Amino acid sequence: LLMKVRPKHVNFGDQYAMDDPYGRDMGGDGYIKSFLEGKDLAGYVNVKNVVQAGYRFVDVVDEKDGKRYRYTGQAEEAVKRDPSYATGYYVFVLEKTLAIPPYPRYGVTYDDISTREDRDHWIAGSSLKVIDLEASEVIAERVGYIVDPGQGNISGGRSPWIIALDYACPNLFKYGKASPGEHAYPLDQARNFVEKVLLLPKQ
Repeated sequence: LLMKVRPKHVNFGDQYAMDDPYGRDMGGDGYIKSFLEGKDLAGYVNVKNVVQAGYRFVDVVDEKDGKRYRYTGQAEEAVKRDPSYATGYYVFVLEKTLAIPPYPRYGVTYDDISTREDRDHWIAGSSLKVIDLEASEVIAERVGYIVDPGQGNISGGRSPWIIALDYACPNLFKYGKASPGEHAYPLDQARNFVEKVLLLPKQ
C-alpha cells in the first residue's frame, strides 16, 4: 500500500515548504509506476531489456473519493494506442481497478522531518518507512538530510533544493559515490529502498 503518493510538483527553491525535497522522486502516476516497472541491467527502471521484475500490484487510497484502488501495469507498444508513435517504442501503461481483499500487508510512506531551524539553514530532513500494517509496526526506516551550500542563492537560475541533492546524507548518487561531473539521481529512490526490505523474486 502506498500510503502517500508523491506530488507532481517539484520544489526547486521554496525554503519553508515541508514537502520532503530530499525524497524527491517521480510524482503522481509516475511514483506508482516506479514500483511496478522492471529494471534493466544498469539498475534503472525501464520498459525494455528488463532483468528484474517490479511488484505485481500496488494499492493506493484516492484522496478525492477515499476509495482504495489497485494498480497493475505492463509495457506495450505505444503505437497500439496512438498511431503517431513509431513502431518499437514502448511505454508502461497503468491499469486501475477497485481493490478487493486480500489487501497488502505492508505499507510505504514518507514524511518531511525538518524543523524550522533546519530550514533557516537550508537543511531538509526526510523519513521513508516500510510498515507492517497487520502489526502496526515500522519494520524499516531510512532517514536522510540535504543541505544547500549556497544557502538559497538563486543567481544564474540556480535551484537550491536541486543543488542540495548533491550534498545528501546518505548520498543519492546512482552507484554510491560521485564520478567527475555526475549529479545525484534521486528518482526511484523509494522503490530502491523498499525492495531491499520487501524482496522481489528474481526473473
